[in-house]
Amino acid sequence: MSKTNVVIGLEIHAQLKTETKMFCGCRTSFGDKPNTNVCPVCLGLPGSLPVANKKAIIFTIMSGLALNCEISRYSKFDRKQYFYPDMPKNYQISQYDLPFCRNGYLEFLCDGELRKVRIHRIHLEEDTGKLVHTGDIMESDQSMVDYNRAGTPLMEIVTEPDISSPKEAKAFMSELRDVLRYLGVSDGNMEEGSMRCDANISLKNPDGTFGTKVEIKNMNSLRSLERALEFEIIRQSEILDSGGIVIQETRHFDERDGTTHSLRTKEEAHDYRYFPDPDLLPFVVSDEEIRNISNNIPELPLKRYFRFVNEFGINKNDASVLVSDFKMANFFDDCVKCNCSPKEAVKWILGDLTYFWNEKKLEPDSKVFEPSYLKELLDLIDSNLISIRQAKEVVEKVFEMHESPKKITEKLGIKQISDEGFLIDAAKKVIENNPKAVQDFFKGKKNAVGFLVGQLMKETKGKASPEISNKIINDILNDLKGRES
Repeated sequence: MSKTNVVIGLEIHAQLKTETKMFCGCRTSFGDKPNTNVCPVCLGLPGSLPVANKKAIIFTIMSGLALNCEISRYSKFDRKQYFYPDMPKNYQISQYDLPFCRNGYLEFLCDGELRKVRIHRIHLEEDTGKLVHTGDIMESDQSMVDYNRAGTPLMEIVTEPDISSPKEAKAFMSELRDVLRYLGVSDGNMEEGSMRCDANISLKNPDGTFGTKVEIKNMNSLRSLERALEFEIIRQSEILDSGGIVIQETRHFDERDGTTHSLRTKEEAHDYRYFPDPDLLPFVVSDEEIRNISNNIPELPLKRYFRFVNEFGINKNDASVLVSDFKMANFFDDCVKCNCSPKEAVKWILGDLTYFWNEKKLEPDSKVFEPSYLKELLDLIDSNLISIRQAKEVVEKVFEMHESPKKITEKLGIKQISDEGFLIDAAKKVIENNPKAVQDFFKGKKNAVGFLVGQLMKETKGKASPEISNKIINDILNDLKGRES
């Protein structure tokens, strides 16, 4: 199936990082005991009245601005009627014809090329509860309901059908997730269900018109999204090639075997019988409010990526890793502001610092290792006071002792030996004790020098300057070789 014949649109649901739910004061924390964060409003009990969460509305407008959308000055909430067992009210408060945001786009990189996908709309609604099945979801004979999630602010981002491959869908989702994390509106954790994606996919007919659209659900990672779309392209192609007809339906993606299975026929908009929610007043958003929200939008990941590459000459792969983590990218910027070499900063951040942040379960902004500490460390290396090997030891000690590199080197006596006289005597001893390595050098074996430098490092307990040691070993060996000839 040609790439140009695949048509994909995405519907992304992102839970917003508010402290309370969309229309009540219940907490939105993840992982609490089932049915403990509930009240009459989010349980839909008679007589309860919703009150809209202002922060959730601000977050939605902020997302719309970041995604280049038109912001509606007048908006409202509607009731979307349907029955699911995890929907307490048997309707969902959502938005129908007047969403907060319309007609935007997101640019992103895929295979090194800049792509653009249009955003049809962004609207705000409340999340459903969660069904907990016993055994396999397709064969379960018992399900339990946890309403803790019911009522959580949920932002739905609907794209135009501009995506033409599973790989492109994955790249788009990755960029969108980074944008929402940069804005601080969602944690984007697909594994925890706080960001979910439904895909609509069809194959074009020979005359160029869209074929029958199929919706795929239950993709809880970027890789799952790509796998589900790859399978569905093959499935639909085989149906069409055999003369069959693709049915409009909703399908479930099975993570275990990478296949999709039919869940139900797809509902149309009229099936939901939308009407304005009578308990909630419409919203009017002023130009001043939009300006204030816009002023709080940080530099977004794609713009930051190009700045890192063009301004600092950072490798494209390294720049991608940096900007994928907002806090890590901020740490890098702060290191550059401390006059660290950008390329050296990237090497240490993506190497030893990331290792210890992960090991200690810390974030880059945890203050355990400050950007100024990296400048101290690089200065100690540049001044030949410590070696690279010793610098790695110092980094580890910073995470253990919570002190600066300079204080740690002074306290623990970590210092590089750069005294040439001392190193010459030590090198002569090493060469005298390793005659085979000397003969290997005379025979042109290049690794002989490295071996002898290693022995010198061992002799000095790792404190000898590698650069000076290498020069001294080479000088002595070349002098001996000259005498030999």
